[in-house]
Amino acid sequence: MLVCKVKVKETHCRVTDLLPNAQYELWVMATNTTGISPASEKALYMTVPSPPAIKERGCSSCPEAALIRWDSGNNNPVDSYTVEITEMDTHGAQCGAAEAIVAVPSCQCLIQLQQDRRYMVTVRAVNIGGPSEKSHPLGVSTTGTLFHLLEDTAHPCLSISEDGFTMFYGDEELPLKLTSMCYRCVAVLGDLLPVRGQHYWEVAVDDYTEFRVGVAYEDTNRNAYLGATNTSWCMRHILTPTRHKYEFLHDGWSPDLRITVNPMRIGVALDYDGGTLSFYNVELEQHLYTFHCCFQSYVHPCFALDNPGGLTVHNGVEAPGYTRN
Repeated sequence: MLVCKVKVKETHCRVTDLLPNAQYELWVMATNTTGISPASEKALYMTVPSPPAIKERGCSSCPEAALIRWDSGNNNPVDSYTVEITEMDTHGAQCGAAEAIVAVPSCQCLIQLQQDRRYMVTVRAVNIGGPSEKSHPLGVSTTGTLFHLLEDTAHPCLSISEDGFTMFYGDEELPLKLTSMCYRCVAVLGDLLPVRGQHYWEVAVDDYTEFRVGVAYEDTNRNAYLGATNTSWCMRHILTPTRHKYEFLHDGWSPDLRITVNPMRIGVALDYDGGTLSFYNVELEQHLYTFHCCFQSYVHPCFALDNPGGLTVHNGVEAPGYTRN
């Protein structure tokens, strides 16, 4: 234990440069020409924590809610966190009273919100000494579903863009040390969609990329192809010598369908409550196929490439009217 002494002439003292979220013992001794008095009773003091840091790439939202994640910002554990939500207008000004969710025990919080609104979210860490300063704010829109590609789930051959929305599969070979491991599916997950209701996102592709786009449960075998098991569903594009082939796969089975116009932008509509997963050609406003399934648990959006190429996810957009028919 490090002991520091400060000499003052007044009956008060300002102690500075203390570590955040740390406990200190304070005591006082009086001094005159005769000597030093015995120490006073020790007082325990806890400094307030450092402000947390919201992980923008780890946050997601939908028309009814937002999942906010953050780093504590403190080496020692804190007691809890407080999440503060303020509604904003289109000009970025506050247009409602701030609300607070208190006693959040971990570094994430699912917040119920109203549809088609804009919010500013901040987080404070709390201990017995009091609350920290606010984190840097995060803007949240509930116009549509917003999620990022989870880089730590990406196949070794995939590169993920800095903004977390584009994936690219180069034509280089895997490093030798990885060739003995099972990496059959060159895929990446989007963040979990942990809110019942309706979700919508779009995927931009090109004519010469073989891809799989769909959803999967959290416990889906990561080495299985998307759509090959009963825990994943996908739309698949295959290049053949004579045509572009499309499959809608679940548990390895696909209906016999032919799509005559290649979709360059695919809309994906997930309805947890309705038990449907639908795919659309966005440019033609054309329905392609719908899976009907009673989803037993929450799913991840999933994206896979079966040959070199890339695709880009567009989300945080409102579902078009034709997807609600």
